[in-house]
Amino acid sequence: MIIGIPKEIKDQEYRVSMTPVGVAALCREGHRVLIESGVGEGSGLDDAAYQSAGAEISASKRTLFQTAEMIVKVKEPLPEEFALFHAGQILFTYLHLAADRALLDFLIEKKVTAIAYETIELEDGRRPLLKPMSEVAGRMAVLIGTRYLKKTEGGIGVLLSGVAGVAKEKVTIIGGGIVGKNAAQVALALGAEVTVFEESSAQRSYLDDHFRGALVTLPPYPDAVAESIKTSHLVIGAVSVTGDKTPHLVTRKMISEMIEGTVVVDVAIDQGGCFETSRKTTHSDPVYVVEGVIHYCVANIPGVVPKTATFALSNETFPYVLKIATLGFETATASDPALKSGVNVHAGKVAHPAVAEAFNLGNHSVGA
Repeated sequence: MIIGIPKEIKDQEYRVSMTPVGVAALCREGHRVLIESGVGEGSGLDDAAYQSAGAEISASKRTLFQTAEMIVKVKEPLPEEFALFHAGQILFTYLHLAADRALLDFLIEKKVTAIAYETIELEDGRRPLLKPMSEVAGRMAVLIGTRYLKKTEGGIGVLLSGVAGVAKEKVTIIGGGIVGKNAAQVALALGAEVTVFEESSAQRSYLDDHFRGALVTLPPYPDAVAESIKTSHLVIGAVSVTGDKTPHLVTRKMISEMIEGTVVVDVAIDQGGCFETSRKTTHSDPVYVVEGVIHYCVANIPGVVPKTATFALSNETFPYVLKIATLGFETATASDPALKSGVNVHAGKVAHPAVAEAFNLGNHSVGA
């Protein structure tokens, strides 16, 4: 198979979807790998390393897309890339289609087979390709929050840990999955008082055991959430629903009752966000203020720590890339239920029920 690795064009996105080690493994299996010049520079990987591994540098981005049978990316295609795709091509990347109707419509119209990292789901419910970036984003969310709590950044001017004679500040985390767990780990390490709202009683028990009772875990009853964030200085949105939009668990009214100068970080913004007041921002213009509360809603948080994120991501995605390239789409998905669950669009139809449900498309739009 001919695999294309284009350079990401999203604002300050420095990750690359494959390392030279992965390229070498594909080439040894007889596959052809095309890269766009400079594709790995942001992650400290130069063209020479890819060439030594067996990759070919494509003459242009357009040529790469025209030639490749499968495009492997990190983030979803942007509108300026739409015209580069061709019918029947496989796209393997993070997609988050429930929050992007324009991209969904394009993939359907163009008949691109789109496989989303974030909906590949194992039998036990784990999502292995979402996990590494959720770990990175969860840890970064707290560090980002501490930055914007500083008075010089428009925040209230507090230190989460407090000091001797000064109380710790409170961090509330909405969602106790991978993002929430990693956010809690960093918040506790910084000395904050931490409350995690999580729907699953089993996950609440796990978090309580894992952190040895150092945090408070609660079910996400609206009144309890409202009361907790009212006294919090940092609130992190960490809820994820496979393939579907994230529910707004924090309303504008709840935001309006928060302390002026406090911060919310919405890690779930790719899927629509946990806060009613959330809207996507970029690393170049990351924050805005609503009801006196600073909102950070960047959709590609791990993109600015690419030397960590690229390797963490490609370690997990590569086995699936190799399987698709070696077996072909039909055989690979038929033999691997987890990979099949990653298929969001195929042959001009929505192939994931949660994506169809997000747009009320009905079962008739869902492919077999």
